Amino acid sequence: MENQPSFKSGFVTIIGRPNVGKSTLMNRIIGQKIAITSNKPQTTRNRIQTVYTEKDRGQIVFLDTPGIHKAKNKLGEYMVTVAEHTLQDVDVILWLVEPSNFIGAGERHIAEILKKAAVPVILVINKIDTLAKKEELLRFIDTYRRIHDFEEIIPASALRGENVGDIIDMIYRYLPYGPMFYEEDTVTDQPQRQIVAEIVREKALHALQEEVPHGIAVTVDLMKKRREKNLTDIEATIICERDSHKGIIIGKGGAMLKKIGTNARFEIEKMLEEKVNLRLWVKVKKNWRDSDTMLKNFGYKEE
Repeated sequence: MENQPSFKSGFVTIIGRPNVGKSTLMNRIIGQKIAITSNKPQTTRNRIQTVYTEKDRGQIVFLDTPGIHKAKNKLGEYMVTVAEHTLQDVDVILWLVEPSNFIGAGERHIAEILKKAAVPVILVINKIDTLAKKEELLRFIDTYRRIHDFEEIIPASALRGENVGDIIDMIYRYLPYGPMFYEEDTVTDQPQRQIVAEIVREKALHALQEEVPHGIAVTVDLMKKRREKNLTDIEATIICERDSHKGIIIGKGGAMLKKIGTNARFEIEKMLEEKVNLRLWVKVKKNWRDSDTMLKNFGYKEE
């Protein structure tokens, strides 16, 4: 009798409304920063592919998607389209929600979309570390159970790593047997330049707080390693929509831009494992989020 295959592999998408912790969960599972995180919604703009491999068990390819929300501009429409299309390309869907007794219009919209999905759906109730009383969780589970027939429901805290191992176990339960899609040491298919741009954008979002909305993009204009030194030169441009935003991003005497650059350089040096000479510029491109041409130029392209 032939041995049964033991290696499982497949594609998993993480969906949910903006700011429920999708990128935090993926970064926790992968063990390093790939997707940027922010306390502001709609941070992730592209589908990010990361790879989790256990040598004797299997390989999970994660597709982290933009949050599903009501689009207000072409960038928003692009983000929602990416999220919804991803559901057609995977073996398992992870739906992240926050602990709540109230099912809002956004969650109901996602539940409607999931009715069309022909693959297992695992519900992850994230942020359980925020609950005052753990017994509330049973009510929340019961509330969500009524809107979809989930294969599994798992309470978790992506931020603290609580029950993340259970999420991985459940994904493996529903993945098909199959070969590796990527080499064992692969963690992402994102080009380094794109990760660098995302790190700069994350640090800008953190530093700017509520002063500048999500009307910023980052392009990496130069990324070149110096032969004679363990050093990489990087030049990047922060794109904003208004002249007033440009002034805020630069700050008094260039203080804000310097803060963004210092924080980004620290993160980039950790990733590249070498010194980085980072120079940042700021340019105004009015209404870029509603321009098809500029969206494509800044990397928001439908594949």
